[in-house]
Amino acid sequence: MSTDAQQLTGADRLDGADHDATMAALQRRITTHEMTAEEHYDRDAIVDVYRRHISRGRASLSDLSAAPLELRSAGSTIFAADGTEYLDFGGYGVFILGHCHPAVVEAVVAQVRRHPVQSNVLVDPLQASAAAALLEVVPSELDCLRFTNSGAESAEFALKLARRHGKRHIINTARGFHGKTLGALSATANPIYQEPFGPLFPSDTAAYGDAKDLRGLLSGRDDCCVILEPIQGEGGVIIPPKGYLTEVVSICKQHDALLIFDEIQSGLGRTGRWWAAERDGAIPDVMLIGKGLSGGVIPVAAVVATNAVYKPFSEDPMLHSSTFAGSPVAAAAARAAVRAIAAEGLVERAATLGKQLLSIVTEVAGETPQLVRDVRGEGLLIGIEFAEPSLVTEMMMELLGREIIVNHSFNAHTVLRLTPSALLTDAQIERFAEALGASLRAVAATY
Repeated sequence: MSTDAQQLTGADRLDGADHDATMAALQRRITTHEMTAEEHYDRDAIVDVYRRHISRGRASLSDLSAAPLELRSAGSTIFAADGTEYLDFGGYGVFILGHCHPAVVEAVVAQVRRHPVQSNVLVDPLQASAAAALLEVVPSELDCLRFTNSGAESAEFALKLARRHGKRHIINTARGFHGKTLGALSATANPIYQEPFGPLFPSDTAAYGDAKDLRGLLSGRDDCCVILEPIQGEGGVIIPPKGYLTEVVSICKQHDALLIFDEIQSGLGRTGRWWAAERDGAIPDVMLIGKGLSGGVIPVAAVVATNAVYKPFSEDPMLHSSTFAGSPVAAAAARAAVRAIAAEGLVERAATLGKQLLSIVTEVAGETPQLVRDVRGEGLLIGIEFAEPSLVTEMMMELLGREIIVNHSFNAHTVLRLTPSALLTDAQIERFAEALGASLRAVAATY
């Protein structure tokens, strides 16, 4: 039994007023974030649970970093059990609204009290309201929507849509990342993740940013779907040449290929536009949405599509179903997140902050050219490419030691990735810049 469970069981053994007083005091401490490490958390015991029952690898990483447990968060800050306050420049693209955005939290809490999970028999008005809010900000051609639980599930749904239209062959792109469930993994061009689970769905891989290569793969075929990210995130923040996406749309139409844009990481303001594909004015048949749609509070994702493509699933809702997808509590988060991004001007703010941050990172990284090959980005999706993968690991550890959280890139091991909140303050940007410079100098001294 865990330490938490033992202590709560002890409280349960109290009688009458003593029990009520004890539980009320505990609830106050939980809701006011006053729980301390000494009272409720034993780091070694928790890491041991990970080691024995969840993931030895995660436990080993925790031992390596010696980082404390994370307990709560707000804005761009994560608070650890030992009192450390980490500045979050990671989050894998989820926290465009920061952590615990009040509008999203309040919407979710209210919905949890009212009606968190639907019957799936009656029609839920909140799902309709959330869908309407999201459809207000996507291209008007994409007028049908299905909520899902995750980005990978969105990719699965899109691939099922493609198959329903006879598009059974996947054309993905080099370094593209669309998830690790079986269908999504078939579209994720990385043998490290694919080979242990083959054979996967039939696929070919086009060079990203090379429309001519895509045209060649589609030549003579009419059974393909094409899936790509308008800006690659896990691929190392790769920005395609201007006009590439427009060419892709044209080529897919010429070859009757169904086109899927994965905006799971790049969408909802992350790149300084509502959708990264707006850079070329390109509109696909299907678009995947996730991460920021959660508001950083409740897992929720979505697929939007043209009416013609979506039609088979509109007519028969049982072709694809998911018990918790679009639940009232998830819909509450999605609606509140979209409304907050719009109301607070966070798309424009991400563009402004992104230019400022990219300039700062470029300048700071320029002091150690022996380490850094390139700095690139759009909005608040920024990649720092290092000379070799080991430098990314060292930089992550150095930054963590300076209380900054960043991410690596799953499909580009030489790229350290920054996806901070659009609520960053000037002081937080300055703090990051100082930590980045100090970390680069520390790594350079031993390189």
